[in-house]
Amino acid sequence: MPSSTRIGNRHLAVDVSSLGAEMQALTSSDGRSWLWTGEATYWAGRSPILFPIVGKAPDDKLAIGGAVYPMAQHGFARRNEFSLAESTPTMCRHELPASAATQAVYPFDFLLAVEHAVQGRALTVTAEVNNRDARALPFGLGFHPAFAWPLPDAAGRPHMVTLDNEGEPALARLEGGLINPAPLPSPFDKGRLVLDHAMFEKDAMIFPKGAGDGLRYGAVGGPTLRFQFENLPNLALWTKPGAPFICIEPWHGTAAEAGGSSELSQRPSTTILAPGATARFAFTVEILQ
Repeated sequence: MPSSTRIGNRHLAVDVSSLGAEMQALTSSDGRSWLWTGEATYWAGRSPILFPIVGKAPDDKLAIGGAVYPMAQHGFARRNEFSLAESTPTMCRHELPASAATQAVYPFDFLLAVEHAVQGRALTVTAEVNNRDARALPFGLGFHPAFAWPLPDAAGRPHMVTLDNEGEPALARLEGGLINPAPLPSPFDKGRLVLDHAMFEKDAMIFPKGAGDGLRYGAVGGPTLRFQFENLPNLALWTKPGAPFICIEPWHGTAAEAGGSSELSQRPSTTILAPGATARFAFTVEILQ
């Protein structure tokens, strides 16, 4: 059975499951809950870690060096049990090493470590991938946290995503779960996007480039969350129409392109990690009010 680890300080409490090293709750000291609750009627996830792919592979099959392997959407990390490698009152680190089961579908030796750490009113989630193999390691890595929509005490207020860079990144849509590479006009206006459930009737809104490394998600005149991203150039926003959550997903890697290659190394924004090297990815979310 999965175990749960709680970390926190006088401002925040965070619960993390050993299954997928997935955050289960983000609660402020005033009792407000900021993370989606995982109600299965809509979506049972809360904050899965996506590895070794982000999104889908064509026919759920991944080609690696010419060989073909089964690979479910968003990879296998979220369905695997991690071990608790380190824990303090304000930090926990979970690890997933390669195993016979992972190597049957992803034939590499690796270590995936996920750390949750709180400081002040902010939580930082870090993923590190270490290549223990003698070959270069191709992979995608993404975060998929879901936050309350509406935010606490903000029912009835418009909610907005505001990019720090005031950009208007081109929109990409999914076609059969794969990226349609034809860019669409940006829904952002000088970095501002007022959220509407109708935006998600065609699935996720994906911004392969140009969204920058920081944004705010908040209710007009109400609570706001501030995000910073490290080594995560792709951004997606997703919910199920009518569901009370919004996923703010920073990625390094996307789904394969429709009509494109099933080869892992050819997927958009794939990382190719040298033997012995470690790659780091992180996001920080801070509660502003």
